[in-house]
Amino acid sequence: MIDRFNIAADILNLNESIRQKLQRPEKQIVVNFSITLDNGTEQNFEGYRVIHNTALGPSKGGIRYDTGVNLDEVKALAAWMTWKSAVTGIPFGGAKGGIICDPKKLSKTELEKITRAYTKALADIFGPDKDVPAPDMGTGPDEMGWLMDEFSIVHGKTIHAVVTGKHLHSGGSLGRVEATGRGVSIITLLALQKLKLRPARSTVAIQGFGNVGLHSALFLFEKGLKVVAVSDVSEAFYNPDGLNIPELILYYNLNNKSIKGYPNSVAIKHEDLLLLEVDVLIPAAKEDVITQKNANDIRAKIIVEGANGPVSSDADAILHNNNVLVVPDILANAGGVTVSYFEWLQNSLLESWRIHQINTRLEDILEKGFETVFRVAAKHNVTPRIAAYIIALQKVADTQAVKEVALEEPKFKQN
Repeated sequence: MIDRFNIAADILNLNESIRQKLQRPEKQIVVNFSITLDNGTEQNFEGYRVIHNTALGPSKGGIRYDTGVNLDEVKALAAWMTWKSAVTGIPFGGAKGGIICDPKKLSKTELEKITRAYTKALADIFGPDKDVPAPDMGTGPDEMGWLMDEFSIVHGKTIHAVVTGKHLHSGGSLGRVEATGRGVSIITLLALQKLKLRPARSTVAIQGFGNVGLHSALFLFEKGLKVVAVSDVSEAFYNPDGLNIPELILYYNLNNKSIKGYPNSVAIKHEDLLLLEVDVLIPAAKEDVITQKNANDIRAKIIVEGANGPVSSDADAILHNNNVLVVPDILANAGGVTVSYFEWLQNSLLESWRIHQINTRLEDILEKGFETVFRVAAKHNVTPRIAAYIIALQKVADTQAVKEVALEEPKFKQN
């Protein structure tokens, strides 16, 4: 994140003070709490909440439950959220949170206790106009519902807008579950258009078949693209004639959320999926899967980053020199934060929007973001990634500067 930030900051000639401010989070909170497990023993947990920047509005970002959660990761993800909101023009800052735990080894009761204890510890940090959490790795609508309920208990009234990604019955929004995948598919179609490639004649490989990968595959299949390869942690599959995605999703849901053993395809190595000769490659699993080591072997024409940071900074120049169009994560997977914003807005206005209204507004915002990124890329002769950072940094830096001037001005004249 810092590598790309510095390139964009140099182009903008950001002064050192603003540069340092935007590199560092506004707040880093570490909380420790204990809960009683189902077996009666007490266990301690450590949690984090990092608020990177609030110049554009309340901070916004997910909470992940994972054994690998650490402060540096949370800080980087919080900064990504700042740039993601700024690029798409959403009035949010960036934040991220996490608890070090293995959610697969915890019961529903234990997960609820952890969520409520974490919320109570951060009750003064969260708030609809301060910091708005959302789901991330290892969390979902249940956790967000518990968070909202605990926050509401602490404050003595129901406050739906404190969190997004809730169940519909708790004030959640239509379209939120599939929002990131839908956004990735919208951006993919725009990228194909940019290279004058027809969707009906285009092929795509998708790494990852979680929420983002699954919905990206479904929407692109429905638009006529041939999805020739998909993978999850268990297996990777290839079919040059194209996979039947609705059938694969049905198999996945009946097979304990796994594509392992799916027929009508050939199993391939996970790393080979990234090197297939396709029009579009969508890495939608984890960070740093395309690096200096394999970047020269990438044969896709377009990479659309469904995950956060799947292309390492040392691979950027290689891909650019090989004429691979990379649509960066802070634009490509911004569908999630966009529809989260819609949920927050609906909760704040006490409204409920129809799915057509949500999808149309999502498409409008992402199209505008895409066009702006490519216009700035052409203007500065840089990659779309650096263009996205230039747009985000400029917007946040300008707003930050205005706020600082306002703070410095004396409010009253002295006699």
